Amino acid sequence: MSREDEGVGAVLVVGASAAGVTTADALRRKGFDGAVTLLGAEQHLPYDRPPLSKQVLAGQWEPERTRLRSPEALAELDVELLLGDPAVALDAAARTVRTASGRELRADAIVVTTGVQPRRLPGQEPLAGVHVLRTLDDGTALRADLLSAERLVVVGEGVLGSEIAATARGMGLDVTLTGPLDAPMAAQLGSAAAAALGRLHVDEGVRLRLGVAVDGLVAEAGEVSGVRLATGEVLPADVVVVAIGADPVTGWLEGSGLEVERGLVCDSRCRAAEGVYAAGDVARWQHPDFGALRLENRTNAGEQAMTVADNVLGADRAHRPVPYFWTDQFDAKIHVHGVLSPDDEVTVVEGDRASRRFVELHHRDDRPVGVLGWNMPKQTRQHRKALVQALTA
Repeated sequence: MSREDEGVGAVLVVGASAAGVTTADALRRKGFDGAVTLLGAEQHLPYDRPPLSKQVLAGQWEPERTRLRSPEALAELDVELLLGDPAVALDAAARTVRTASGRELRADAIVVTTGVQPRRLPGQEPLAGVHVLRTLDDGTALRADLLSAERLVVVGEGVLGSEIAATARGMGLDVTLTGPLDAPMAAQLGSAAAAALGRLHVDEGVRLRLGVAVDGLVAEAGEVSGVRLATGEVLPADVVVVAIGADPVTGWLEGSGLEVERGLVCDSRCRAAEGVYAAGDVARWQHPDFGALRLENRTNAGEQAMTVADNVLGADRAHRPVPYFWTDQFDAKIHVHGVLSPDDEVTVVEGDRASRRFVELHHRDDRPVGVLGWNMPKQTRQHRKALVQALTA
C-alpha cells in the first residue's frame, strides 16, 4: 500500500532505538512502501537496553545478542540506516532535520524517538571509576571496571540502580545502594512492595544506605574512592554508578517551534505537530485515562511506536495502553500494570509478602489504578484483565 497520493511518501525516524526500529518495522508490516530513513546517534546497530543492567553486565550475554534486528532483518526492512550522526536541529514546518555532520534530511512525516540521557553528579566527568548506564558502550565499560573491583556504590534507588545493585551483588561485589527514598524503587512500587524489595536486597547482602541525600564524590589521584552523604559519612568505593534518573533528549528541538516540557509534548495521537510524532521515552503524551504521561520502559516504546505508525498512515488512534513494566532482581520477578503511587490504597489479593509470592491491587480515589505481581505472573495477568476492563469501561 502506497500513501504517496495522500502526502506520505517518505518517513524519517530520528532515533535508532527500540521505538525507532519498531516504527520502521510497523510501517512496513502495514504495507507502507515509501522511503523510510532511520537516523541514529550511536555507531552500533540498534540494540535493546533492558539487558544492559542484567545479562550484559553479568557477562551472561555477549553485547551482539542485544541487537533488535540482525543485519539481514534490517536489510529486509528496506530502510536507509544512518548511524553515528545525531540530529542537531528540526524545522518542524518544513519537516527537515539537520544532523551533526551537516546532512539535511526532509520527509513527509518525522517520528522522534531520541529517548533519554542519564543525569550526572557535579564533578563526575573527570573521575575514573564513575559510570552511568544507558548505552552499550556504558555497559561494557562498567562491566570491565567491576571485574577488577571489590566495592561498588550505586547512587540512585530507582529501577536501574536497584537492578545494577542486584546484578553486581550476584557477581560477588560488596555493594552499597544509596538514595533519598526509604526503599528501593519506592517511587515505582509503592511503600509496601518497595520495603519487601529492600528486605530482599539486604538478605542477599546488599548494604542499604537510603533516605539520605548524596553530597558528592570523593577522589584520590583522579580516581573515585567514595561517595559522601549529606550526613558527612563517606561510603568507600572502587567503582560508583550514578543512576539518578534521566532527561529526555530534546535539546536539539530548541527553535523548532514544538512544545517541550519534561519531554516532547504530544496529543493523545502522539502527534507533536502536523506531520511530527514521537514515541518512546522522549514522548510526553495525553493518555485518555491517566492524563499527561511520559513512560521510560521497553513495553511502551514498542506499543507507542505501533500507534504512531498507524497514525502516520492516516489512522486517528489514541495511544491508550495500560502502562506496564517489569524488573528482575535476584529471584524476584516483579510485574507492574498501571500507574502506581506511594499514596495508593493497596490490597494483597493473592499470596503474601512474607513468602515473596503475591499480587497487590492499587486503588486511588476509589478507582483501580494498578496491579503489582511478585513471582506470580499467571495470577497477575488475570488481575490485569479486570484492571483493563475497569479503565476502559
